Amino acid sequence: ARGAAVDRTHVGQGAAYPRSMELTRRGALRVGVRAVGAIVLAGCTAAPTPSPGTLGSEGALTSTHWPGASPRWRLVRPDPAVVPSPRLVVALHGKGGSVGDASFLGLFDQVSRLGVAVAAVDCGGTYFHARRDGSDVGAMVIDDLLPVLRTQGVSPAPVGLLGWSMGGYGALWLAARYGRDVIGAVGCMSSALWTSPGASAPGDFDDRADFVAHDVFARTKAFAGRPLRLDCGTSDPFIAANRAFAKLVPDAVVTFDAGGHDDTYWRAHGIRQLEWFAQNLPAVSPT
Repeated sequence: ARGAAVDRTHVGQGAAYPRSMELTRRGALRVGVRAVGAIVLAGCTAAPTPSPGTLGSEGALTSTHWPGASPRWRLVRPDPAVVPSPRLVVALHGKGGSVGDASFLGLFDQVSRLGVAVAAVDCGGTYFHARRDGSDVGAMVIDDLLPVLRTQGVSPAPVGLLGWSMGGYGALWLAARYGRDVIGAVGCMSSALWTSPGASAPGDFDDRADFVAHDVFARTKAFAGRPLRLDCGTSDPFIAANRAFAKLVPDAVVTFDAGGHDDTYWRAHGIRQLEWFAQNLPAVSPT
């Protein structure tokens, strides 16, 4: 069943972290364009429009932050005649996922109704921070993807980050790393969080020092006064760590309710998250 496919087997907080959304990768979008040169878009192509009143585009990046990769991206925005410069929410998938996961979760289907643009990109599985192998997918999202998306007419204002599982951690880390002028609001579902280096899954950090250097629990002051929403199922293996993090960010909107670490939970809560972004992401100033 589609709703049963979740993230790759990890161990965290003393519980098994289930298998990855591998099925969503098989249904991921095929991109017929390649980027040439570092951090450039080559021949942006129109993507299938998921609902009336929207426009879609897609392409691939070549990034110095991810040597040798050609991560695919997709953007769906409201009709420019209706919303000339929409606010932008970037979706960050879980480990083992792909750009197609945002489509499967129905996020693009909300664009016309909410008047908010939604983008997604392939992010691999290296947890959005600088790694020993020279990659830094989080920097790719900010330095490479956002400039390309803005050529499509979306918000020059602070963006929103909506992440689930690994992407939930990534949204928190990038918000802590970059200022609120870059990331205006953060929404997380089932964030892959650990309260100590020994609890993290093998491979998600290079070593203990890497974990400590990128520990979001040590950077909660970065969220003061910034819109933050945390959702997690009470049957999720990461619920204990999410509860611990929530205690450190008392101004966050928190929803801990029935559900597990799966795309059934993410589909329902992703729609609610986008509704929250539509109300809380700073509006675009007229130009």
